Amino acid sequence: MLKSLQAFLKPSKTIPKVSWSNLGSNWSVKPYPFLVLVLGLWIFGTGEAMLINSSIGVSPWTVLGEGVAKQLSVGIGVATFIVGTLVLLLWIPLKQKPGLGTIMNILVISTAIDLMRPVLPTPDVFALQLVMVFAGVALVGVGSAFYLTANYGPGPRDGWMTGLHYRTGIPVGKVRLGIELTVLLTGWILGGTVGIGTAIFALFIGQAIAISLGIVSRKKHI
Repeated sequence: MLKSLQAFLKPSKTIPKVSWSNLGSNWSVKPYPFLVLVLGLWIFGTGEAMLINSSIGVSPWTVLGEGVAKQLSVGIGVATFIVGTLVLLLWIPLKQKPGLGTIMNILVISTAIDLMRPVLPTPDVFALQLVMVFAGVALVGVGSAFYLTANYGPGPRDGWMTGLHYRTGIPVGKVRLGIELTVLLTGWILGGTVGIGTAIFALFIGQAIAISLGIVSRKKHI
């Protein structure tokens, strides 16, 4: 049983092609891949909402946004836009190209966060807050696996991950871990707020994505 569980949770080192993968243009709407794209992004946004509702730390990217906002004396929304723009510029040397998934990433995840936060619990007991954080990390991992394998192009941040993976050959989990730790450290230096939930997200999100990609690559059908 232990071996079966280990085999089930074996992480993927790359982005697999599965039954719902869009094999045409990143801008062509095909019902099944598009549905999986939206589903994955909604699950992703729900995971982010759980992390926020835990109240013990936001994601490293939000920490970076807070830090940039403090340094430039701008709002968190403006800072997030600046960070997103800079990340997209980093796509250029990695030869990453945006797609429908890049646009849907911004629209669906933000909508999911706004709609799911009011209906999700906001525990004030630390043990339950930790459960919320780990559940949120798991959902972001699952959501990432679905939307990335839909093959409509990654969001701004995930494009950096996939671009570095394809250019260097380093497994996606390790690439994501390096990115999250770098972003977290930069945001903290700039004055962003760091909590235990932030550290948990940074340490485990890469593996959560890799494991989820491994699961969908072996299941292949939904």
